[in-house]
Amino acid sequence: MWWFYAILSAVFASLTAIFAKIGVADIHSNLATAIRTLIVFVMLWVIVIVRGETKGISSISKQGVFFLIASGIATGLSWLFYFKAIKIGNVSQVAPVDKLSLALTIILAVVFLGESLTLKTAIGAALILAGTLVMIT
Repeated sequence: MWWFYAILSAVFASLTAIFAKIGVADIHSNLATAIRTLIVFVMLWVIVIVRGETKGISSISKQGVFFLIASGIATGLSWLFYFKAIKIGNVSQVAPVDKLSLALTIILAVVFLGESLTLKTAIGAALILAGTLVMIT
C-alpha cells in the first residue's frame, strides 16, 4: 500500500509546484514560503488533534526530537530554495532538478541508514542523475 501513498505524494507535489509558481508571481519567495508553511502547520495540527495523535508527544526520545528538528530545518531550507528557484525559473525545469533529491536520498540511505542498494535501485538513481544533467544543460 506504500506505493499508493507515494503516488498521491507525487500528484500533490506536482500540484504544489504549479500552485506555488502562480502564487509566488507577485510576492517575495520567502513570504510565499512562510504563507505555505503556516498553512501546512495549521492543517497538520488540526489532523493530529482530530485524530487524537497528540498522546505520543511525551514519549518522543531526545534523539527523536533532535532528528525531527534537523528534518524540519532541512525541509525549511529546501522550501526556501525551491520557492526562490521557481520564482526565477521555469517550474518545468526546477521541479525535475529538485527531484535529484530522490537519487541523493538513495545514496544517503545506503551510507547512513545501511539500506541495501539493489541493481534496480542503482540504475534508477543513475537515470535520475542523468535526467537532471539533461535538464540543467
